[in-house]
Amino acid sequence: MTTVKPILEAVELYGGYGAIPVLSNISLSVQVGEAVGVLGHNGMGKTTLMRTLVGALPVTAGEVLFQGESITGLRPHQRARRGMAYVPQGREIFPTLSVYDNLKFGAIHSGGEAKSIIDELLVDFPRLGKLLDRLGGSLSGGEQQLLALARALAGRPSLLLLDEPTEGIQPSIIEEITETLSALRARKNLTIVLVEQNLEFLVAVVERVLVIRRGQLGGEIPREHLRDLDIVNQYAGVHA
Repeated sequence: MTTVKPILEAVELYGGYGAIPVLSNISLSVQVGEAVGVLGHNGMGKTTLMRTLVGALPVTAGEVLFQGESITGLRPHQRARRGMAYVPQGREIFPTLSVYDNLKFGAIHSGGEAKSIIDELLVDFPRLGKLLDRLGGSLSGGEQQLLALARALAGRPSLLLLDEPTEGIQPSIIEEITETLSALRARKNLTIVLVEQNLEFLVAVVERVLVIRRGQLGGEIPREHLRDLDIVNQYAGVHA
């Protein structure tokens, strides 16, 4: 019987910022096509975990595996070529480039022709189709988040990591993001790992939530329990 390997694993992972340790003995496993949330108080290590998984911060001990192979020593662009994409908190689009050029930049690692990739993206992000000539910095916060998400998907990743994708976003665009992620998972078997405090968004997108406390994983909450604030507060101490 063939064993199916997880698309993403962290094994006894330690990391932080220089001499400041943050992550301690993190082990996790994410299956192909799964959507997993990461929940916890501010300052507990959520963003540090995401940045360590994508190679923006070094691993001080332990290992990160992607599609069954160690990527612990690879830099972010090398991980991107293998199929990992990351939308950081704050989006980090290019404000002085047009929407079109932001998307074109995202397609660099896809191996495909940029125009066809962008045309394909605009099917899932129709709002951006009317904004292609606008500078990224002139968009609203919600439009910038859509652009950041589309730019990440331009690389045709198999794994998408998102850090606080609904932060400061109007409800109508949160709904668009929810629908788009659900459609991409159904159509492309896209795997998603996301840090998020919006419990309604988590309920709509993920199957389970990992709880992080002081740089360590401290339990798991199934999606059906995310509407129970007593359970959420018991594990994560956050409110809707």
